[in-house]
Amino acid sequence: MKITVLSGGVGGARFLRGLRHHLRHALPDGSGGTTAEVTAVVNTGDDMWLNSLRITPDLDSIMYTLAGANDEVRGWGRIGETERVSAELTAYGIGWPWFTLGDLDLGTHITRTHYLRTGLPLSEATARITARWNLGVSLLPVTDDEVETQVVTDDGTMHFQEWWTRHRASLTARRFEQQNVSTATPAPGVLEAIAHADVILVAPSNPVVSIGTILGIPGIRAALVETSAPIVGVSPIIAGSVVRGMADACLTAIGVQTSAEAVALHYGARDSGGLLDAWLVDETDAESAAALSASGIATTAVPLWMRDLDSSAQVAADALSAAPR
Repeated sequence: MKITVLSGGVGGARFLRGLRHHLRHALPDGSGGTTAEVTAVVNTGDDMWLNSLRITPDLDSIMYTLAGANDEVRGWGRIGETERVSAELTAYGIGWPWFTLGDLDLGTHITRTHYLRTGLPLSEATARITARWNLGVSLLPVTDDEVETQVVTDDGTMHFQEWWTRHRASLTARRFEQQNVSTATPAPGVLEAIAHADVILVAPSNPVVSIGTILGIPGIRAALVETSAPIVGVSPIIAGSVVRGMADACLTAIGVQTSAEAVALHYGARDSGGLLDAWLVDETDAESAAALSASGIATTAVPLWMRDLDSSAQVAADALSAAPR
């Protein structure tokens, strides 16, 4: 079984970890793994250059989570981090003092930058970095091209990370602009992962700047329309609130209500030129299921809170079960 997941950062990481856990039990390979092949196509719109290092927040969040090396309390970065280097950089007056890179995390960024400086594309650098860990999931950046997200606000245009991390999305976003997105191409393996999948899952990631960036890469939408695999999405909105982060501010900027139903309609039904064949909403949003199903998106209400590994695995299992046969 080949499963492709469109994913952003923390929500996508937890969903992927749950999916891996479910598959190890549902489709075991006899040695602790699974016979299923899981490929995550990961957003790179949050990426940036900082202190001459290439930072890829979503790829790293997923890698650390699947490796069991992430800080579960903070929700990002490595467990047991120290921040001596960042303190020194601040003392020298370079970088962003509000965007702290841990010392262990810096090892990843230095390694990635080394590979990029030697001429390797991001996809190959990612393959070499992830080979260190037993992830059980193949991570593919959606593109090797740099498509950094800029946020246009009344106070000026800034990198998404400044708007998100420094200002906590408190500045009203007028629009999001992915630089060079119109000329970007999918990274090697991405279109194949979509075309050859048995099922495609859309993780409960930010619909605008994570999944939206993936869909904005030329060729991705066409591949999703053409694939024979069913496409099932998991709502990142429960009872009118975001599960994590500030996706509501992003949705407001593009005129989409913060609700499970509105996000599904934003993605659209695949038989009408949209993305989704099926959609999972939380039990608290069950009343939206009938209308969404009537619109062409088969909708099922199940518990969606990923509180621990078992509940995350159940969400993944429900997503697979929702795939039209």
